[in-house]
Amino acid sequence: MVSSNEIIEEDKKMLMQSFKRWYPVVIDHGKGSLIYDIEGKEYIDMNAGIGVVALGHSNEKIVKAVEEQARKFFHYSLTDFYYEKAISVARRLLSFFPFKGKVFYTNSGTESVEAAIKIARHHTKKEYVIGFVNSFHGRTLGSLAFTSSKAVQRSGFSPLLPSTFLIPYPDPRNPLCREDCASEIISYIEDWLFKKIVDPSEIAAFIMEPIQGEGGVIVPPDDFFSQLRSITSKNGILMIMDEVQTGIGRTGKMFAFEHFNVVPDIVTLAKAIGGGLPLGAVVGREEIMDLPYGSHASTFGGNPLALAASEVVLDEVPKLLDHVSYLGKKIIEELSSALSPFLYEVRGKGLLVGAELRKDGKPYEEGLAKVLDGSFNRGVLAIGAGESVVRVEPPLVIEEDIAMKATNIIKEEIEKLR
Repeated sequence: MVSSNEIIEEDKKMLMQSFKRWYPVVIDHGKGSLIYDIEGKEYIDMNAGIGVVALGHSNEKIVKAVEEQARKFFHYSLTDFYYEKAISVARRLLSFFPFKGKVFYTNSGTESVEAAIKIARHHTKKEYVIGFVNSFHGRTLGSLAFTSSKAVQRSGFSPLLPSTFLIPYPDPRNPLCREDCASEIISYIEDWLFKKIVDPSEIAAFIMEPIQGEGGVIVPPDDFFSQLRSITSKNGILMIMDEVQTGIGRTGKMFAFEHFNVVPDIVTLAKAIGGGLPLGAVVGREEIMDLPYGSHASTFGGNPLALAASEVVLDEVPKLLDHVSYLGKKIIEELSSALSPFLYEVRGKGLLVGAELRKDGKPYEEGLAKVLDGSFNRGVLAIGAGESVVRVEPPLVIEEDIAMKATNIIKEEIEKLR
């Protein structure tokens, strides 16, 4: 039998190494919240394939739905033809939104963001789009203009999409935030961005993550988005919420924007919506989703196999929201009790949790590596975010005892730091 080391060496030879692997583990199969490598070792999955497998690995309902669809047809491009599955999923998806909307299907998060930018620019007939520093929206050239959680993501790829600006996010660690972070960033927008950089009449949209995931699980003040919504509504500016990571139940609500008393105009989705198959979507107010025939399409967007999986996801996830909220609070409480001078803060909502490590007032990147490696060696697959944040986002179906076993291992590894 081929070994993990052999696979890893072949990977280095044959695949472009433009992405980082967290551990030398080669996955063989998974079931529920557990993963098994090709040597047969069992791991607790505390990252859900980066937030994708909301219903766990090899979910029987998803397997059955995909098998049934595969016996009918694999593909027949939705951009040129019709099939009923696209309508049934859209109907179910739209039922979760507080406005009358329409759906555009994509294959990934970055494609959803690209589509949302085009929709916003075309509808408003304005060119500028404003994003936030420390966000992650994807790595294709349009979405990359708004991605800035790490400099390496942008380095060497300029010029990026023009007519874009990045402004500070309401992060309490930001030097601009002194007393009232939300109001201070709003003042920055009104007194500096609008008056010194770009007139609001030229701005098509603001794009933001309701919680910055890759940037370190940064949760904004409760009133920030409602204040921003007031500004955008007054100036005819659209609000795009990137819910690629936070959407579909991850934070204990179907969409994270529901935590913040705000209703966006456009929402981008991917990751969990396909249950493990490549699927993304843009959901927007009906009057905004008005791109003309031939202006935007996707050969594989809305693939029937992925839509079959999505039907199951959209039926099952609402049943899990109380479990996600309860378990997320318990994980935060347990990690927060770690006895370590290097644990700066534990934050998040639902099953998107970040434990930030700092040493001498600075991000403790070496500490993050030690915690992740130590957890991996003890059978837990967690990953990092930001500069030194342990990111915890297991499948939404993870059992409480398994989740807390993994959480305690992570906690113990934090406590080992010196």
